[in-house]
Order: sequence, then C-alpha cells, then structure tokens
Amino acid sequence: MTEMLKLQTKYFGEIEYEAGDAIRFPEGLFGFEEEQSFLLLPFDGGGGMLCLQSMKTPALAFVVLDPFTLKPDYAPELEPSELEAFGVKEAGDLGFYVLCAVKNPVSDSTVNLKCPLVIHPETREARQVIMERYEMRHPLAEFSRREEAAPC
Repeated sequence: MTEMLKLQTKYFGEIEYEAGDAIRFPEGLFGFEEEQSFLLLPFDGGGGMLCLQSMKTPALAFVVLDPFTLKPDYAPELEPSELEAFGVKEAGDLGFYVLCAVKNPVSDSTVNLKCPLVIHPETREARQVIMERYEMRHPLAEFSRREEAAPC
C-alpha cells in the first residue's frame, strides 16, 4: 500500500498525493529556478487546462495545456543534447505542455508555445526548453478550442 502525502494547493485546498506523482524539474522553471517539484493536477471542467502546482510554495501554481490540442501542427524540436538529457532518441517519447496566462475574459488569455515544459512520462523528470520558431504570447482566442476553455 502506497503512503499518501498531503499538500496545500493554490486552487484545490489540501489534497492527497503519492510521492511518485511528483514531477521533478532539476533546473526549475524560467524565473523560478528554486521551484523543482510539482504536481500536475486536472481542473474539473477546465476545458483541457491543468494545474502545475508547486510542492514547495502552496501559492505558486501555473495553468498549462497540451499544445497539440490547441495546435495539431505544433512541432517541438529538441536539440540532441536535450534528448540525451532525457535519455530518449526522439521528442515523441516525451510529453509537452505550454503555460497559459489566464486573463478575464478567458478569450484574452495567451499561451506560450516558445517555452514548453517537457516531461519524461516514465521518470517524471522535466525541463523547460526554448523553441526558437514559436512566439511567447499566442492569444487563446486564435485556437479553435477557445469555446471549451473555462476560467480557473
């Protein structure tokens, strides 16, 4: 039986999780280098939005989305050194999420396709990388799924 741990979160109050659920960012996130452990939590009725909750700082949580649901032709390319750091041969072996700056109204929100979060699904190790060919602020309203997006 797995031991359940408790964590205070920004959006969900106190939750229980298993230690193996943690996602580790050894280098942190850009601007949050000291934040290295997170949980990826679904929002109920969140239109595909997920919460990346810091395990160190309860008030720190990011809204993230699967970029392929927004932009099916999204084509992240990792450098050979980045693939090697994850221990994979191709980017398709990894999970990708993009940060969403949620605004009111939600249609004014933006997503950052330039700096996705890359997660190895088996090791749960993650890094934030830079994709030169994309922009940092893509309006959420640009994407066809905008009607499904819900405020957090």
